[in-house]
This record gives sequence, C-alpha cells and structure tokens, in this order.
Amino acid sequence: MGLIPSPARKALKYDCDKCVAYCCSIYDRVQVTPRDIRRLAAHFGLLPEVASQRFTKLFGKERILRRKADRLFGQACMFLNQETRKCTIYNARPSVCREFPTTSRCAYYDLIEFEREQQDDPDVIPLVKITFRNGKEK
Repeated sequence: MGLIPSPARKALKYDCDKCVAYCCSIYDRVQVTPRDIRRLAAHFGLLPEVASQRFTKLFGKERILRRKADRLFGQACMFLNQETRKCTIYNARPSVCREFPTTSRCAYYDLIEFEREQQDDPDVIPLVKITFRNGKEK
C-alpha cells in the first residue's frame, strides 16, 4: 500500500541562510504567548516563571522577547547569534517566528537579493528601518 501524498506546498522563494536576520532585528517587539514561554523554559531547563523573567518583558499589556545590542541594526532579538546571524533557540523559537513569513516570499529576502544584484556585490547589506504612517518609528 502506497503513501497518500500530502497537499503540495508552495515552493519557498527565499533562503534564510542568505539573509542577515532582518526579521530578528528590525522589529522592536516579538510577542510571546504562555505556550512560547513554556517552550523556552523547557529548552533551558527552567521554570516558566524564571524563563519569563529572564527572556521577556512587558510592553504595555503585551509580553515580548528582550533585545540586545546588534552590530548591524542597533538592536536585535536576544537569541540572535551576532556572528552567524542565526537563531540560537531555533527549535524553541516563539510561534510568531515559526510562522514568519506567512507567504512563500519574504520581502526582506527580496530586498537583499535585489540590492545585491543592483550593486553587483553578493555581500552588500541594505539597512532597513520600519516607520509607520504616523511618523513613529518602530
């Protein structure tokens, strides 16, 4: 008896290994859920309360991951390895990180690929800053 094929997944049109972790750097807030905190706690062998205190903070009523200094973008997720630009808790990362991007394309990857082609430089890193219509930086 053969296996039933799973529904076809759209081919991804990005490669995180060729990116500088824009998604970990340019967003000031990475929201975490109680389930995310339990996952972090299990990853580090901590109680959820300890993991919450050590790795997150409140922003208004929203619980978010702490950030640290970043040599490229000023600030980044505390779990981003500065040298490799990779997540140090990949298997324990929050749900919002697991779901990003929600499409088969990543705008940040498209940007970096476009600029590298335009500049004829495979290592160029375009700096990105998110601003909103009301002029407040995020």
